[in-house]
Amino acid sequence: MKKKILSVLLASVMTVSVLAGCGSEAGTASGTGNGDGGAAATEAGSGASNDGQTYNIGICQLVEHPALDAATQGFKDALTEKLGDNVKFDEQNAQGEQPNAVTICNGFVSDNVDLILANATSPLQAAAAATTTIPVLGTSITDYATALEISDWSGSTGRNISGTSDLAPIDEQEKILLELYPSPKQVGLLYCSAEANSLYQIELFEKALSADGVTSKRYSIADTNEIQAVVSTAASECDVLYIPTDNTLANAAESVYSITGPAKVPVICGEEGICAGCGVATLSISYYDLGYKTGEMAYDILVNGADVSTMAVAYAPQVTKEYNKKIADELGITVPSDYVAIGE
Repeated sequence: MKKKILSVLLASVMTVSVLAGCGSEAGTASGTGNGDGGAAATEAGSGASNDGQTYNIGICQLVEHPALDAATQGFKDALTEKLGDNVKFDEQNAQGEQPNAVTICNGFVSDNVDLILANATSPLQAAAAATTTIPVLGTSITDYATALEISDWSGSTGRNISGTSDLAPIDEQEKILLELYPSPKQVGLLYCSAEANSLYQIELFEKALSADGVTSKRYSIADTNEIQAVVSTAASECDVLYIPTDNTLANAAESVYSITGPAKVPVICGEEGICAGCGVATLSISYYDLGYKTGEMAYDILVNGADVSTMAVAYAPQVTKEYNKKIADELGITVPSDYVAIGE
């Protein structure tokens, strides 16, 4: 009789555990849940083995965008290849709103997840404010020192945070601009003032232009409502524009081109996604590879016990010169042979 009662109790506990695990994969009202996040990849990695522990990962992505989507997918693929059924993802989207990112990250802390992936700067800042104990990995972050206000940057944060940076070398981006447009009268530097990492890139690009004797002017928007007015002004005052890896402008790249295209003003971009919407050329990284690297870092923390506080921030392993063939043709621009057309 005692054995029978014990069997029933054990079965009940197992049922509750399974239900709790399923619940952690569903999205909540504060973001866009993606209940199947990693399910297909989990099947592919079901042969992986570990000590049998299930790891619950909270993913906060700032906004739906090809680059950020690719980074998230790479992260999930890396972990599911290594852990198979033993990793569960609670994937949520902040829809471009910082308050949503705060709510999502606080929810992850309440759920006591094993690790948080913060995809973009605002989620990283929200996660940093939400916890000092749960490991946090960022991806698609330009500069961790700027995002986390670290004055004595040494390559690692010294906190419960590490991750990967999507910063392609700014000096090489500036060389692309001058290679395609050797003698610009004035370069317009377009960015969102609400994104600290965008300003960081603008300052570096500005210095590179100044060192080459090129005049530039900043044009900032507070949000997408200012795009029409600000971009129109920039296009009328400059003969070429530069946009860094900026999430606000990435989400509105086609709106930018609806102004710069008819004005015949070319745009050099900090990443492929923006370039696909409004640019002529970019120095591109693979966001999927960046996310995959972040997933490998997560595995090292969760399974191998690596110390996130001393883990150096990692960068993209390689960069590629890319161009937007459609826009280049529309503007009558001949691109050198060492550039690769986006999508080819």
